[in-house]
Amino acid sequence: MWNSNSSIKFILAVLLILTLHLFSQEYSKLWGKEGEKWFPRSRLPDFSYAGYHSGEKSIPELKVMSNVKNFGAVGDGVHDDTEAFLKAIFQTQGGAIFIPPGRYKITDIIEIKKSNVVLRGAGPEKTILFFPKYLNDIRPNWGATTEGRPTSNYSWSGGFLWIKGNYGSKILANVIEKAERGDRSLRVSSIKSLRIGQRVEIYQKDNPDNLLAYHLYSNDPGNVAKLLGRTHASLVFTIQKIQEDRIYFDRPLRFDVRLNWHPVIRSFNPKVVEVGIENLTFEFPVTNYQGHFTELGFNAIALSDVVNCWVKNVRIKNSDSGIFASGKFCTIQGVVFESERKPDKNRHSTGHHGIYISDDDNLFTDFDFRTRFIHDITVSKCSGNVISNGRGIDLCFDHHKRAPYENLFTNIDVGEGTRLWRCGGGRALGRNCAARGTFWNIRARKPQKYPEGFGPPSINLVGVQTDENSRIEIDGIWFENIPPQKLFPQNLHEAQLKKRLEK
Repeated sequence: MWNSNSSIKFILAVLLILTLHLFSQEYSKLWGKEGEKWFPRSRLPDFSYAGYHSGEKSIPELKVMSNVKNFGAVGDGVHDDTEAFLKAIFQTQGGAIFIPPGRYKITDIIEIKKSNVVLRGAGPEKTILFFPKYLNDIRPNWGATTEGRPTSNYSWSGGFLWIKGNYGSKILANVIEKAERGDRSLRVSSIKSLRIGQRVEIYQKDNPDNLLAYHLYSNDPGNVAKLLGRTHASLVFTIQKIQEDRIYFDRPLRFDVRLNWHPVIRSFNPKVVEVGIENLTFEFPVTNYQGHFTELGFNAIALSDVVNCWVKNVRIKNSDSGIFASGKFCTIQGVVFESERKPDKNRHSTGHHGIYISDDDNLFTDFDFRTRFIHDITVSKCSGNVISNGRGIDLCFDHHKRAPYENLFTNIDVGEGTRLWRCGGGRALGRNCAARGTFWNIRARKPQKYPEGFGPPSINLVGVQTDENSRIEIDGIWFENIPPQKLFPQNLHEAQLKKRLEK
């Protein structure tokens, strides 16, 4: 047993360690210790609304209501279980569909077009879905790249487990007065179809002059000749107050509102919500990867225009691409990417996209890339997404042009760090990253340099592994050299969410 002196020494040692840790912490000038330096028009965006129910609810554990084996599934890896899965989804009216341990052969696309359904396995090690055919062999879908090269459209879209919905968008009112980023109110042409507590969307679209694109790139977009006025900006919010012709809402605008961009208030009534995919492995045959734009559709999951859905505790093995996420307020958590494929010769990758996010306010977290894709993590045409708490062997943060603005990468170990800023996207579609893309606590074995030309000077780099000096200009470059291990908070999204929920 310890005597009293030993106990006192131990307590003092612990206090000393805690004190040293406290004083070794460093804080960004954009956030401060507890967010006291932040304000709505700060160059540091508010990322706290990302993910399932904007982080205000935990992912639920729905009760098991059916079992695929009751619909004829065998799970021996030989028998075709596709029809059993389709019947289970069709006949289950809410709740979880359990997929017991086994290897289930699937030879067609499994679509979910209704709400409140969860596909739940017994764990990635026990429940394996095996897909022996390409998507393009099942449902041919040929297209071409932006440069005109013929390829399958499954190179950048689609999945064998495909959740499909729509947002129920209908114009409710026009916006009749300009507003600035950071504002929380708008003047509208009519309040007849609006009410307090209603969730709606502010939506505006570009003209052929591409001036909205210029705005989303902080007036430094690079070459945008091929955007052709197709850029849009959108934000979903909840109306908190209506006063005469002005509506007040719960979150700050992410962009300026200008009448020449045709701003409208649209309804937001998503048709497919609360769908989950849990505790599964998606496995494809071991084939040699032939390289960029040869992919025929070994793709695991696709989310299309769905809201408050989730993917949790999933392993994806030998895929062309892992997940295509085009929903809002969805959480994708605990995904492991693995491959036994022989990499292509040019890029030394085993697939095309790990995850491709092309809509707003989603959370991709707790991930592990144990193989290398051409584009590990992609954002394009989107904003407000958070990528956090992950790691990889040599990750790249692919910003795929078309104005991906105000997305956050935080608390990530990128591994070797030889290709962090390597990006794709067609020519003349703008710089890779747009305004206020933020990179916070990014660790790498190789020190990183400021990525010249990757985006406009309004992007934020805080606590990125580097041996370069800080370059801090409130209206220019923000490259704040804080050692990642000393940066506090380690995860900016979690700190922002905590602060908002405490209010």
